[in-house]
Amino acid sequence: MGPIPLCILLPVTVLTVVVAGAAEENTIDDKYTWPQWKVPLVKKRRTVPLSSPNFSAHPQLELNGTCGIECQRRLPTPSLNDLEQFLSYETVYENGTRTYTSVSVQGLNEMTFWSRNTSSRHKREVYGTDTRFTIADKQYSTKYPFSTSVKISTGCSGVLVSPKHVLTAAHCIHDGKEYLDGARKLRVGILKEKSRRGRGRGGRAKGKRRKGDKGKEETLEKGEKGERKGRGKGKKSRSRRSVDSGKPSFKWTRVKQTQIPKGWFKGVSKGLTADFDYAVLELKRAPKVNYMDLGVIPSIKKLPAGRIHFSGFDDDRPGNLVYRFCSVYEESNDLLYQHCDAKPGSSGSGVYIRLKEPGQKKWKRKIIGVFSGHQWVDVNGDGRQQDYNVAVRITPLKYAQICYWVHGDSSECQVA
Repeated sequence: MGPIPLCILLPVTVLTVVVAGAAEENTIDDKYTWPQWKVPLVKKRRTVPLSSPNFSAHPQLELNGTCGIECQRRLPTPSLNDLEQFLSYETVYENGTRTYTSVSVQGLNEMTFWSRNTSSRHKREVYGTDTRFTIADKQYSTKYPFSTSVKISTGCSGVLVSPKHVLTAAHCIHDGKEYLDGARKLRVGILKEKSRRGRGRGGRAKGKRRKGDKGKEETLEKGEKGERKGRGKGKKSRSRRSVDSGKPSFKWTRVKQTQIPKGWFKGVSKGLTADFDYAVLELKRAPKVNYMDLGVIPSIKKLPAGRIHFSGFDDDRPGNLVYRFCSVYEESNDLLYQHCDAKPGSSGSGVYIRLKEPGQKKWKRKIIGVFSGHQWVDVNGDGRQQDYNVAVRITPLKYAQICYWVHGDSSECQVA
């Protein structure tokens, strides 16, 4: 018998990985459900015009001097006034104008905070073999959850969190001092399928499902569990796998406005700058694809396998969507250290997990963080730096702010 063609082997291999974890579905304890948080209210206090930005900054492949988890343990807890200043924000509009909005935070005392992580720092592990998956097959890359991932014209990634809002990293738009040159005419790219006769363009709106979609989503969910179960074995054999059925293409949409928290700006939150590396882009037109809701959880490590997932457009695989998952190495109130393999371009990707909806058997993915990227972290505040892959987690306060940006009404954001 002659050799089996590679084009046949690859789909079979991927499908094997996808269905391998089906038997594990019913072994997860029912306690792994999305917690119901009573989040605070973030309300607009005043909006004032600012001068137009210069759009002169250049993007950075890596961030240096970040005050990380260890460094932040030495900092005092921010006061309510501090938090209100950090959560105040700038808005840049499509025509180049800019405003500053101050906010008030209400209901902060009703929140339940988890304590700061006080464990000692562990030695950084070697990343080892590249374990990323290239999702080049449009059967998958243009279907949920991969369809929620978008490409930002400045070179980063992002995730749809509403029909027309994208969550990404702040440093993809602003370097802490000035807006990036590419942010002047910001665009967002959505992966698209080739149009077929008698078939609508793009994907589906939330809540609408074509025949067969449910089965595909369930298959992907089982695949996530199968990959988690088999991560420790066969690592080399599944490295750099892909299914190639034609180069993906993008449908580009202009950004109507961009909102960035002041906590990201230099000199405002000082050692807490890394905690505010997130931004929301409002699109001029809503793409006809699904989006992923935001979620809040107290600890990643208490979840099944303690794993996170995210997809983005890594620079070393141009035009292709790259998916990965990994364990969280260390966490604090606002940051996650992890060793997911990633390259420049994946910054801004939405970090998600999958838990059961309360009182239901249905599992649902939600965004619980933003991948900030590879950073050189100031470990103890003494200038000594260590490299980590860092993600900014969605806290109740950040949930309230992002939800307010998306809905424009705090009453829509009471329960996470």
